[in-house]
Amino acid sequence: MNALTEPETLASFRAETRAWLEANCPAEMRRPVTSENDTCWGGRNFTFQSEAQRLWMTRMADKGWTVPDWPREYGGAGLSRAEVKVLREEMRGLGCRSPLDSFGIWMLGPALLRYGNAEQKAEHLPRIARGEIRWCQGYSEPNAGSDLASLATRADLQGDHFVVNGQKIWTSYADKADWIFCLVRTDFAAKKHDGISFLLFDMASPGVTTRPILLISGKSPFCETFFDNVQVPRRNLVGEINRGWEIAKYLLTHERESISGMGTRSAGRPLPQTALAAAGRDAEGRLADPLLRASLAAFEVDEAAFGLMLERHGDLARQGQADPAFSSVLKYYGSELNKRRFELAMQCAGSDALEWESERSDDGALARGWLRTKANSIEGGTSEVQLNIVSKRILALPGA
Repeated sequence: MNALTEPETLASFRAETRAWLEANCPAEMRRPVTSENDTCWGGRNFTFQSEAQRLWMTRMADKGWTVPDWPREYGGAGLSRAEVKVLREEMRGLGCRSPLDSFGIWMLGPALLRYGNAEQKAEHLPRIARGEIRWCQGYSEPNAGSDLASLATRADLQGDHFVVNGQKIWTSYADKADWIFCLVRTDFAAKKHDGISFLLFDMASPGVTTRPILLISGKSPFCETFFDNVQVPRRNLVGEINRGWEIAKYLLTHERESISGMGTRSAGRPLPQTALAAAGRDAEGRLADPLLRASLAAFEVDEAAFGLMLERHGDLARQGQADPAFSSVLKYYGSELNKRRFELAMQCAGSDALEWESERSDDGALARGWLRTKANSIEGGTSEVQLNIVSKRILALPGA
């Protein structure tokens, strides 16, 4: 019997995947996510919102599909990019929610796979894949935002451990995270891009404190994080000492790509349904408001085009042909597209969108989400910085 061709193999994988998802994804996990409370972040202090949420994450983790492209020995399924694409398509087709959202999956995991030693990979990657540890990112500081290399948090090597002192800011979910991946300065005599190291440590370590930063949305995903003589084992150094900037840059490309995913990630009821509920239909059965109808059509075209661009970038990356700076294109456009999505959602919902505190509005989820998107063009590198990177590294435009 002849070996199956690649299309036949993928068709077989698609059928098996669809059957497994239909049998294992609880009905409750096929409904749209309505707010951040519906998101499964995992971690040692995470409380599942329902048994269905716990079951869905557990089943997907057992299958290796929380991180399907990671090697099996680290909790993944070892799927090819084409197989991962099929899995995502089938999940979308059934309306399956993401089983686990995690900075460990989006950012730290890829960095550890590339730069971590065998012990670090074995210790951390399986726990990320199973949702056992929730991570936060210790990058930005009060005087080191867009100019991240100016960071001043220091780590002094004393025998078999580092002693960390300093402050980070805009540390997303630091008050809920179990561990942090943190940039620290280990050589103050070197040039600012040198002398930086990449450390991992437990947020429960003595000397670590966090303080939420209240945003205009009335919620607080961000924190100030303080380190006061925090002892970190030397074995938690990723890569070489004073060579952390290379890891930091690599991780940033994955952060920007994960943020860009907001451009294709819809939460809650689809925009057309929200618009119909607010504006109704005309005599021909179309959305009654023609201006809103045109805006929705334009957005959905741009959203579809962006999704195709993401797929093309993925294909180029798989072949080693993607420009590393292209993550700035994705981050910029994905952020702007997500802001447009919430602007349209506010228009679609009409006066209901102004509800701030009520059970009907899920504690003002739409309005708070709309305000939250204003940070999209700041976090992970401001839109202005991304445009500078695009103009310099991709378009090769002359500098000022």
